[in-house]
Amino acid sequence: MRITSKGQVTIPVEIRDRLGLLPDTEVTFDVVGTSVRVRKAAGQSGRGAAVVARLRGRSRSRLTTDEILALTRG
Repeated sequence: MRITSKGQVTIPVEIRDRLGLLPDTEVTFDVVGTSVRVRKAAGQSGRGAAVVARLRGRSRSRLTTDEILALTRG
């Protein structure tokens, strides 16, 4: 494994799968003696929570809840 000119290293898929490291997962680096340990950042919420957080917000629609429900129910 090599470090790129940008200082990047690809984590092998076997390790990512085993540790559940998905895209946008926060990781921390710990220096232990002459080694470096990579691990998931503590206190990180799951992927589902991240998706919900991204979707959460205010609607730009002026429709009421009843009007939206009427549209979705045909």
